[in-house]
Amino acid sequence: MNLRIGIAGIAIESSTFSPHRAGLADFDVRRGDHLLERYTDFLGKDWAQGIEWVPLVHARSLPGGAVLPEVYDDLSAEIITRLKDAGRLDGFFFDIHGAMSVVGRQDAEADLATRIRDVLGPDVLVSASMDLHGNVSRELGTAVDLITCYRMAPHEDAMESRERALRNLVERLRSGGGKPGKAWIQVPVLLPGEKTSTRLEPAKSIYHRVAEIADEPGVLDAAVWVGYAWADEPRCRAAVVVTGDDTELITARATELAKAYWDARDGFAFVAPTGTLDECVTAGLASSARPFLISDSGDNPTAGGAGDVSWTLGELLEVEDLTSGKATAIHASITDPDAVAACVAAGVGNPVEVTAGGKVDPGPSGPVALSGTVFSISEDPVGGTVAVVKAGGLHSILTSRRKPYHHLADFTLLGLDPATTDLVIVKIGYLEPELYNLAADWLLALTPGGVDQDLLRLGHHGVLRPLFPFDPEMADPDLTPELLP
Repeated sequence: MNLRIGIAGIAIESSTFSPHRAGLADFDVRRGDHLLERYTDFLGKDWAQGIEWVPLVHARSLPGGAVLPEVYDDLSAEIITRLKDAGRLDGFFFDIHGAMSVVGRQDAEADLATRIRDVLGPDVLVSASMDLHGNVSRELGTAVDLITCYRMAPHEDAMESRERALRNLVERLRSGGGKPGKAWIQVPVLLPGEKTSTRLEPAKSIYHRVAEIADEPGVLDAAVWVGYAWADEPRCRAAVVVTGDDTELITARATELAKAYWDARDGFAFVAPTGTLDECVTAGLASSARPFLISDSGDNPTAGGAGDVSWTLGELLEVEDLTSGKATAIHASITDPDAVAACVAAGVGNPVEVTAGGKVDPGPSGPVALSGTVFSISEDPVGGTVAVVKAGGLHSILTSRRKPYHHLADFTLLGLDPATTDLVIVKIGYLEPELYNLAADWLLALTPGGVDQDLLRLGHHGVLRPLFPFDPEMADPDLTPELLP
């Protein structure tokens, strides 16, 4: 009899400090074969043969604000209904991010995992794959049997991690090994991803050790979660889970990883030199490195920013070198469908005046007046209609839907060439691989927004204290792992 494995999940990273609200239109909802296409990278491999995959429903969104409760209720209800109708299942793959917040709720992934467990019963093996910026509460760790997360930030191993979660599940089912032990511990540290990139120490060594531990006899998998810094819930903190059949070993290794993370807390530094936007722009203009990239980090849409904070654009429009055309720059981007519509009405090559951004998240500046020439208009599968407004040497990208700018093609399809531009200012944190390789030099600007890198000025009040860095003088915590049922 073939193994039958169900697949479902809801995946989003939600900043509770962003006024954006994630609605159904923000999600790519997949069912049936369309859902299975998500895993074509590995479902054709030998280990995945002879299995009946049972795709239920999966919803995935670009990071944003908290999910509207009715959207979560509808999506989770559909998962439960389809699960009840799926018939016998031997295993279940729970494909999530781990940092979903729902308006008025707490610990959404644990809620959904517990409801799924109630339908499946105690004997069906459940394997979860997560982003390392997710949160692992005791409730979530208890509801699943196998749990893992990415080992790289930037997340170049995202699909590799999903494959590991499914392959471990399949191998466990075929071997009849049953439920492994789970040594779980939360570490009272909450840091932004830009301080915990695995390109740099100490995260580089910690995650290298994770992989070594996972390969030890008696260990099935090992994972360290950084946690999600821009949500304000008790579960938001680092966590370690080591799974396997050697209880003494997994407990010792979980202790080792938790202690390593705690001991390194003061050593985590930003992935690039930082400064105010003014400092970064001044340095970029003075540098001979081209292109010079600047991360506009406070409204990073791939961390949960609203995408329409206009504060940086307003500041750039005051830089004479840019407005005069002495230097060239690209700013990516601001979400504003009304401003885009005005550009479309004006037409390419014609003058336009718009008020851009600051309509979803008006906190830092509100809408900014932008006058220039419509440089280009194009259609994008993620960003919708996209307009570029040229004001002197500054090219401002306006999108009708929230969109990250991570790839060279994102720019070249707009008629822009970032490689020959003096400054490229992107709403991002650490640079994704193509931008990292493009940059002759780069700086991280500490700009305002819903994913402000300065955690202390955001106003957390729902996290459990003491918690580093909010309580820098806190005593060493008890890092004894708990063996979850």
